[in-house]
Amino acid sequence: MTLLEEGRVCVKRLGRDAGDKAVITKVIDRNFVMIMSHSRHKQRRCNVKHLEFLNEKIDHNNKEQVNSLLEIRERKEAPKSKK
Repeated sequence: MTLLEEGRVCVKRLGRDAGDKAVITKVIDRNFVMIMSHSRHKQRRCNVKHLEFLNEKIDHNNKEQVNSLLEIRERKEAPKSKK
C-alpha cells in the first residue's frame, strides 16, 4: 500500500488546518503533495511531514465524494429581492 497516492485521506497535524481531514489531489514529489481540506477549499501544496495518513482512499475526481468526506456544503444563491 502506497501512502503517497492521489485520493488518500489524511489528517493535517501542523499549521492553520491542524486536525482537519484532507484529500491528496496530486503528488508533486516525495516531499510535497497538493491537498484539499475542509477549512480551505482550494488546492494547495503541503509537506508530507505535516500529514498523518489514514487507511482510507476515495476517488479525488468525484466532487460529491470529496465534499461529503470534507463536509463541504455547496453555496446556494439567495433569491434576489425585488425593489
